[in-house]
Amino acid sequence: MTALSRFPRFFVTSPSPCPYLPGKQERKIFTELSGPHAGELNDALGRIGFRRSQSVAYRPSCAGCTACVSVRVVAGEFKPNASQRKLLKRHSDLEVTACKPWATEEQFELLHRYLGARHPGGGMAAMDEGDYADMVEQSPVTSFVVEYREPMTASGHRGRLVGACITDQQADGLSMIYSFFLADEESRPGLGNYIIMDHILRARAAGLPYVYLGYWVKGSERMAYKTRYRPIEVLGPNGWSLMEDEEALAMPVPVRIAELA
Repeated sequence: MTALSRFPRFFVTSPSPCPYLPGKQERKIFTELSGPHAGELNDALGRIGFRRSQSVAYRPSCAGCTACVSVRVVAGEFKPNASQRKLLKRHSDLEVTACKPWATEEQFELLHRYLGARHPGGGMAAMDEGDYADMVEQSPVTSFVVEYREPMTASGHRGRLVGACITDQQADGLSMIYSFFLADEESRPGLGNYIIMDHILRARAAGLPYVYLGYWVKGSERMAYKTRYRPIEVLGPNGWSLMEDEEALAMPVPVRIAELA
């Protein structure tokens, strides 16, 4: 790695309302991912709790709050419980394809439908096709879109797209950047959970030890689903450790530039 990629410049955003905890303010520390060593930098930052958004890597840096905790599933040791096994069987008819990071109209329509059903007042609700294309295609690292389709029709037409996930492949695992799926009256129950389990099984088959799920926010119902996949590790002051007691989580680690070397 070059000196620039080993010691990137970090910036901090201005405080803004937290989307997960009422009355809280969020702030992020971030850096640009660019150049021939962007993938190596993204891998290193991912190991200390950063996430990617287009060509930027970021992590929370909120004054007086450490509620956001990085979590990752240990893919090789994952054992689905009874309800998860039922979901795997229920959606086993889906055709799954890892596609190049190229935005399609069909994907955007599914995203728009998903946001309308799940996050109608969220910050992404106003996204247009250009915004979505930037989200998918502006990736300086190894990335793809995993598509989930219903089986081919009797007339030979391609099955309907019912789910998708923008996914990064890192040196030690898969990082689920953003997933979306049918979530309205035509939804397939449990599809979001199935997409996560498919990534876990996909990582295991590729010999990758982890699936990164981003941040788990204690006290946020929107994030509760991330603790259903065991064993799961949390990032604390002494590094990654298995989540044993959700009520005794340690604080996230501070950024230490030396760890990027």
